[in-house]
Amino acid sequence: METSVTIKVSIVLCPFSPFMEVNTKERIQFKATEMFMRYGIRSVSMDDIALQLGISKKTIYQYFADKDELVDEIVLQDIQRMQGDCFKGFQDSENAVDEIFITMERILEQFRNMNPVLLYDLQKFHFRSYQKFMEHKNKYLLKVVRDNIERGIAEELYRPEIDVEIIARFRLESMMLAFNIDLFPPHKFNLADVTKEIIEHYLFGLATLKGHKLILKYKEEQLKKVKENETIPGKTK
Repeated sequence: METSVTIKVSIVLCPFSPFMEVNTKERIQFKATEMFMRYGIRSVSMDDIALQLGISKKTIYQYFADKDELVDEIVLQDIQRMQGDCFKGFQDSENAVDEIFITMERILEQFRNMNPVLLYDLQKFHFRSYQKFMEHKNKYLLKVVRDNIERGIAEELYRPEIDVEIIARFRLESMMLAFNIDLFPPHKFNLADVTKEIIEHYLFGLATLKGHKLILKYKEEQLKKVKENETIPGKTK
């Protein structure tokens, strides 16, 4: 497997130092997350993670009983992060359309280097963790989407005749389409690009004329930000 060069750091753990133990556990989770995102879950072994961190596999097993437990903790951590992003997107936004653009920016940043096979691996090989993700999707995310639609209707940015429950559920299922590797093979489609097209299609379908103008305004600002980032050395799209 091709991997990025990792500086191996030897850390001597004091048995009575909870800070150092937490630090090691976080390093393991961070590196595992990075590798799962890039290669998928199935193709990354505990040996691969240990090698990248410059530690023994035995050290990993001091913190995680097995790969299932490691994946489970990473999924729970990611769910918490997603919920924090959703709440912050609502808090920081001027209106319902702005909320979607703020959330979309965070999603695309994460998806640009994500292998879409990750979700398939989660469902097939770590079903307990997959069920937790699905519960988050079908309860928490459903409420977030529903609240955003109701907000947009109240602000006259979304069409008032929309059936909120139907469209909220449609949005959640359309979100999963981008991970369908038969429909969007990774060698032909980038996960972030597919996701962006799907979100924009959904948003334009909701919009009133007032909302449509606002979407175009935010798209222009988004494009300007991307161009500015491209001119900054070391920054990529």
